Amino acid sequence: MKLIIQIPCYNEEETLQQVLRELPTTIKWISKIETQIIDDGSSDKTIKIAEDFWVKYILKHKQNAGLWNAFRTGVENALNNWADILVNTDWDNQYPWKYIEKLVQPLIKNNADIVMGDRQTSSIKHFWIIKKFFQWFGSMVVRFLSWTQVPDSVSGFRAYSKESLLKLNITSSFSYAVDTLIQAWSKWLKIDSIKIKTNAPTRPSRLFKNIFHHMYSTGQIMLRVYSMYNPLKIFFSLWTLFFVFWSIWLARFLYYYIQFPDNTGKVQSLVLSWVLLILAFQFYWLWIIWDLISKNRKLIEDDLYLSKKKYYEK
Repeated sequence: MKLIIQIPCYNEEETLQQVLRELPTTIKWISKIETQIIDDGSSDKTIKIAEDFWVKYILKHKQNAGLWNAFRTGVENALNNWADILVNTDWDNQYPWKYIEKLVQPLIKNNADIVMGDRQTSSIKHFWIIKKFFQWFGSMVVRFLSWTQVPDSVSGFRAYSKESLLKLNITSSFSYAVDTLIQAWSKWLKIDSIKIKTNAPTRPSRLFKNIFHHMYSTGQIMLRVYSMYNPLKIFFSLWTLFFVFWSIWLARFLYYYIQFPDNTGKVQSLVLSWVLLILAFQFYWLWIIWDLISKNRKLIEDDLYLSKKKYYEK
């Protein structure tokens, strides 16, 4: 069984050497361990350090293309080189490498398709209380949308089986983390997690400007990906909401019209009820159209999975 450890990098000359030095060289039931870095447009000595440590695969983007693109590049290279398991981590040495062996065990035993490192964010000392709250709240929302019990939904310390890499498709241009989680449930992939302790931060995150930028970008991803795979719940809920409001305003108009026939001051209720009815029918047709698109998407993804499986097996 072959394991590839993937490290996306962007100007990481200060931490990469320490990370590469601590990588495990042997893991039980793993016959081969290889390392790959995805250099996302670095302008420092990141590649030189990787070459000095004899990193097996050094993949380079000509310019900074973002974490999601780096992840996708790494996945393609791992599948091209017959990896059975891919471990992905952040580039800032946040995750201790001693946990890799524990992280891959559920995959080796075929008890899971994706395993995540739970940072136990509530106990991280350098996280301020507002960030802890939003981390908890965001993970709760992702658990609701993805029907999983993952406690730390944005953890970058993950292990993927070959099967999960073939089935997942990155659709978001900000981060793959939430995107792949919501997809996983729709594709019957089992997700597990292990508890880990993180290292002290070496620098501020470069993925997002602040916690509010992260919340906004992640919220967009959650809504878009969830609606792609579960349009019925989104648009049927909106249709029901507007239909109920239409019923309330129409009932209000009819009540005053019957009880006080000479009172014409409630015509605005009738106008508003018709506006709400029009909006309700728009969401109804959007629901039908989006549901057809969703079913077509699933057929395309099934075909894509078979095509990738056939291609990478060669």
